Amino acid sequence: MIRFQNPLGQVEISQNYFSGLVSHAAQSCFGVAGMVASGASQGLRSIAGAKLPDKGVLVRTENGALIVDLHIEAAYGVNLNALVRSIISEVRYAVEQATGLKVSRVNVYVDAMRHE
Repeated sequence: MIRFQNPLGQVEISQNYFSGLVSHAAQSCFGVAGMVASGASQGLRSIAGAKLPDKGVLVRTENGALIVDLHIEAAYGVNLNALVRSIISEVRYAVEQATGLKVSRVNVYVDAMRHE
């Protein structure tokens, strides 16, 4: 749950909403083949067959700003530098436009490559 205070009161946004927003923004970038389970708990849930809305996404707050960690699978042959820059830009823009919250950092981890 992401919580922040504004002049009208306290706002809470669910982790599932943020995960879906970030995942959709990242997967819209050319060269992203999919999201990869990040961490043991997501790995165990995916083995159990659970649908993971937060697959590959971790959103946390630090000093009033958001930090986003993404674990992706990239398409083989894509320029990874350009891909990561595109993801960072797209995710930052999508989150700031949808929520009005400042994104201080987007960390992208390329965990796998897929040959298509």
